Amino acid sequence: MAEKPVTPLLDTVHTPADLRAMPRENLRQLADELRAEMIDAVSVTGGHLGAGLGVVELTVALHAVFDTPHDRIIWDVGHQAYPHKILTGRRDRMRTLRQKDGLSGFTRRAESEYDPFGAGHSSTSISAGLGMAVASDMQDKPRNVVAVIGDGAMSAGMAYEAMNNAGAMDARLIVVLNDNDMSIAPPTGALRTYLARLVSGPVYRGTREAAKTVVSKLPKILHEPARKTEEFARSFFTGGTLFEELGFYYVGPIDGHDLESLLPIFENVRDAETGPILIHLVTQKGKGYAPAESSADKYHGVSKFNVITGAQSKPASNAPSYTNVFAETLIQEANEDPRVVAVTAAMPTGTGLDKFAEIHPTRIFDVGIAEQHAVTFAAGMASEGMKPFVAIYSTFLQRAYDQVVHDVAIQHLPVRFAIDRAGFVGADGPTHAGNYDAAYLGAIPGLVQMAAADEAELRHMVTTAAAYDNGPIAFRYPRGDGMGVDMPARGQVLPIGKGRIVRQGATIAILSYGTRLGEVLAAADKLAALGLNPTVADARFLKPLDEELIARLAQTHDVLLSIEEGSIGGFGSHVATFLASNGLLDGKLRFRPLMIPDRFDEHASQSDMYAAAGLDRAGIVTTALTTLGYDEAAMAAALGKTS
Repeated sequence: MAEKPVTPLLDTVHTPADLRAMPRENLRQLADELRAEMIDAVSVTGGHLGAGLGVVELTVALHAVFDTPHDRIIWDVGHQAYPHKILTGRRDRMRTLRQKDGLSGFTRRAESEYDPFGAGHSSTSISAGLGMAVASDMQDKPRNVVAVIGDGAMSAGMAYEAMNNAGAMDARLIVVLNDNDMSIAPPTGALRTYLARLVSGPVYRGTREAAKTVVSKLPKILHEPARKTEEFARSFFTGGTLFEELGFYYVGPIDGHDLESLLPIFENVRDAETGPILIHLVTQKGKGYAPAESSADKYHGVSKFNVITGAQSKPASNAPSYTNVFAETLIQEANEDPRVVAVTAAMPTGTGLDKFAEIHPTRIFDVGIAEQHAVTFAAGMASEGMKPFVAIYSTFLQRAYDQVVHDVAIQHLPVRFAIDRAGFVGADGPTHAGNYDAAYLGAIPGLVQMAAADEAELRHMVTTAAAYDNGPIAFRYPRGDGMGVDMPARGQVLPIGKGRIVRQGATIAILSYGTRLGEVLAAADKLAALGLNPTVADARFLKPLDEELIARLAQTHDVLLSIEEGSIGGFGSHVATFLASNGLLDGKLRFRPLMIPDRFDEHASQSDMYAAAGLDRAGIVTTALTTLGYDEAAMAAALGKTS
């Protein structure tokens, strides 16, 4: 008789309570099944793979020991949280990950009671966890609060601010440091360099030199294992010093993939009557999947991939990405001017600066996940005559707003801000949306703002920024590939504050700021098919506005539309203020600003987001016709003629 198939253990786990009811000896098998399930799910959707694979055993151990959701587990950044989602009732939806109406790629309070705190940016978990722990004590609701921080997040000052506060309060908080030695880029200023004076002192140095003498007499095959053992011992010797000085009880380092060690340690700290505790785990990013283990950086964030080969499927495009155009142009400028330098906050690959580093390795500075420091560091360089380019995602520049104002703009320092991922970012959702930079930078006096309409314009703007020395200057560009336009061999310096007419027409004027210009031109074609011949202009600059161009458009057209991939308070608001302040709205002109609606948009494809915001060609045509007074029936008939 054939044996009945054995039900996989993961099929029996619908909530962490099911896991806690499971015999401990089964947890190793459960972890293996969980890892395989995560690999299969992410291969279908794409997403953040390496970090989650590295915390499978940690996730199983935490939910096996702690009484979630009563006990709180906070996953810093959220890249690590896919195994957690699978174990907390969301396994059946994992293949909707980062898709429209599907699961978020990060933890999200509205998604599950097991996600007590949402996270998309790094280094927030300890602050949030401390707040939860204090609130629980004040309300006499005893619970354990665990903050899992890693993926480079400990390089940010906010984490240390929180630890300093927690230690001073002697708060009941458990911090798990997931040390995988691999954030998005290798950590800068890693913890083991802290207190270097201890490891350089006579006691430690004497011991180390004696050990080296012994190792030198060993066979060569044993030299590398001995070196790793020495590094581990050095970490054990000094690793807890910083944390204990901050008031934490330090445990570690511990193998983060050894369930037999993790389970009793977590039980001990769960039951300990003490203040804040830090557990230092050493894990491997991409653990258990060979392609991710061998290339953890590439598997931080992946597109859909073949599970067997690891090969990722990416849509073919003949157009260069905006990020690559920025990097290549910056290299050209650096080749001509030794004062050009690049600064990144732990994102050399994402911003294209890894290419810059290949050509100019001594002129790139990766400061770690420390955006505030990056901006002020660049300000210091600018004050001494260098030409720093801070390459940063729009969403991360938000974290350094005070430094942009206080340390750069007030002092009129010529720091160049290359703002990548401006506008909709699709699957990464609201935490990474680059919607706000035009608005928040637009409020700062003296800061020049540009937005590239296509990849050729981006090349010109990099060159313009390199040549501009009269104060801070910023240029924004989106995620993804360009429009496939002809590329100039070298960028040209643009006249500051001057836009351009792209197509001359009448009645309707459409003033575009940024990369919606392609859709504006497509909308203009549709309007032309209806007998309307719009003027299309590319503003290029938000600050200073091309007031002469805007006044001319306002005075010679019945309708003026402004188009931008940014929030309320951005380009359209500046245009409206200029029009109103100069009496240009007092006559026949009808002005309509089109921008990203005043809401947080959930993850979806970029095309879906444009359509929902009315920023695609159909939305632009509809706004133009509505503004001209077409009624619904006439508009439907007209649009039918152009479809």
